Amino acid sequence: MHAIVTVIGHDRVGIIAGICVALAGINVNVLDISQTILGGMFTMVMLVDIKEASVPFGDISTVLDAEGERLGMTIRIQREDIFNAMHRI
Repeated sequence: MHAIVTVIGHDRVGIIAGICVALAGINVNVLDISQTILGGMFTMVMLVDIKEASVPFGDISTVLDAEGERLGMTIRIQREDIFNAMHRI
C-alpha cells in the first residue's frame, strides 16, 4: 500500500534526512521524492510504501507529527487512494 507525505515549512538543513530517518525507523520505504524551495519555503511530496510498516497507519502520522514539530515543519500523510480521489478532476 502506498501513501503520500507532504512537507511544508521554512527551509533549513536536515529536513529530508530527518523525515527519512523517522520513516526508516518504522520500516516505511521512500519510493519517490519531489521537493523545491518556493520563496524560502521548503515544499516536498513523497511517495512511500507503507505495507511493511511496523506500526499502524495512525501511528505513522503520529511519528511524522513529532518529526515535523522537531523540524518546525508541517508534515501530513494520506493513503494514495484517498489522495488520488481528492485530486481527481
